[in-house]
Amino acid sequence: MNAAFTYSLYIVAAVLLGISFVNDKKKTALSLKRAWKMFINMLPQYVAILLLVGLLLVAVTPGTIQRVIGTESGFWGMLIASLLGAITLVPVIVAFPITAELLKNGAGVTQIAIFISTLTMVGFVTLPMEIRYLGKKVAILRNVLAYLFAFVTAFIIGAVLT
Repeated sequence: MNAAFTYSLYIVAAVLLGISFVNDKKKTALSLKRAWKMFINMLPQYVAILLLVGLLLVAVTPGTIQRVIGTESGFWGMLIASLLGAITLVPVIVAFPITAELLKNGAGVTQIAIFISTLTMVGFVTLPMEIRYLGKKVAILRNVLAYLFAFVTAFIIGAVLT
């Protein structure tokens, strides 16, 4: 993404915030307070994960990242990335900076796409809770189908972006 696009998004957000403020000052102020609280609540998780990723990137060379989940890692790299995504329990908003760093350090687009897809759609860690609320058959079926669909999504993204 280029800087002009980023700045245009900031301008659009500022204009829409201004319109909201003119229409209803109380609701806008309340929304801003809630957004700030959400930001403050998420900040410790975000910082901790960024520190962990920073340490990981110091310990793991770009060559290792390329070998394990790089473009040339093929299906095995996708499998590793998909399993990591399926067992990772972090907010998606935190995963984006992590994946950006992985991409900068040699990870493949398809491998990152499947990581994010399984991170958001598959929940091996949360499966017991899903079973309790949805039933065993539905929870397992949902996770298996989401896992398989993540591969389809990753192949499409890989074909479009590479």
